[in-house]
Amino acid sequence: MWCDPAFTAVADAFREADGGAGGGAALAVYAGGRLVVDLWQGTADADGVRPWERDTVVNVFSASKGMLATLAHLYVQRGLLDLDAPVTRYWPGFATPTTIADLLAHRAGLPAVRRELPPGSLFDWDAMTAALAAESPWWTPGERHGYHAVTFGWLVGEVLRRVGGRPVRDLVRDELGVPGLWIGLPASEAGRAAHLAPPRAGDDPPAALTKAMSEPGSITMMAFGNPAEQFTPGLANTARWRAAEIPASNGHATARALATLYGRLVSGEMFGPDVLGRAVAPRSEGHDEVLLAGTRFALGYMLPCEIRPFAPNPRAFGHSGSGGALAFADPDAGVALAYTPSRLVVSAAGPDPRWEPMVAALYACL
Repeated sequence: MWCDPAFTAVADAFREADGGAGGGAALAVYAGGRLVVDLWQGTADADGVRPWERDTVVNVFSASKGMLATLAHLYVQRGLLDLDAPVTRYWPGFATPTTIADLLAHRAGLPAVRRELPPGSLFDWDAMTAALAAESPWWTPGERHGYHAVTFGWLVGEVLRRVGGRPVRDLVRDELGVPGLWIGLPASEAGRAAHLAPPRAGDDPPAALTKAMSEPGSITMMAFGNPAEQFTPGLANTARWRAAEIPASNGHATARALATLYGRLVSGEMFGPDVLGRAVAPRSEGHDEVLLAGTRFALGYMLPCEIRPFAPNPRAFGHSGSGGALAFADPDAGVALAYTPSRLVVSAAGPDPRWEPMVAALYACL
């Protein structure tokens, strides 16, 4: 483990974060192009016996969207992907008249499939991409935005698969060049995976969101509950989930790997300034048709917003994940941070109570 003395306050905030609640976590921070914090603590198994190690990986849920976004812009950098092109240029037969940029910015109007999907669909790439290709948008593409919580992975992922010529899991592993990032954990790495501990209560969900989730057929309910097997208790600890290719939500990573990815982005190592500038510029802001609150998105990256105020600088970019995972970069401060916990905290809005003091300590150290 390592912590630059100038960032001791960040390490202290990390060590105090879980307050003995069990489980484990890791934290990594880059500043000025250097890894200045690389820490882990707690246990990684269900019984609280196996210590969290340097190479322990954990499901980071929607933080995996940042991996896909980075891969998309890597293809832009190489001239292989045109953000303004219609999706049909790369995906013939795709019914919705929308652009690659709209897919990335949650503006395509495809956060859910209306018809109830059969059991097994969650794990069937072809079934999900075919259903989305045939779906009619819930709003006119480009006119509004709404969080494509799970469909983002298949929509953006299918475009990337067609451009890259290989499954997304292989593209993330090989093209991003950062060991420790996976979409679907290989069987050879399964022994490194942390068990996700049962969630503790977080902030009460907004009343409007709670109501929408209980309304059969609502856009919010269908976005999170179709396929219905997403609500299977303990799903994320099963071998089937860990090994699957569900790019919006079953990414696995170490904190060090995520921080390295965002550290390379903020340093200019991966993209030229024009590509990065367009990638992280605000594209969707305001009322979210799915989350029913204020959100902000760039082209694939989440921006600090009402739902997830993860950094004090509005120009920061990254993505949070259900349960408390977080990875982001701040181009103005020259920092990147990743936090990967196994003890889940469920909160529909607001900062995770654990990473909030870490982020505050980081900015106080700069």
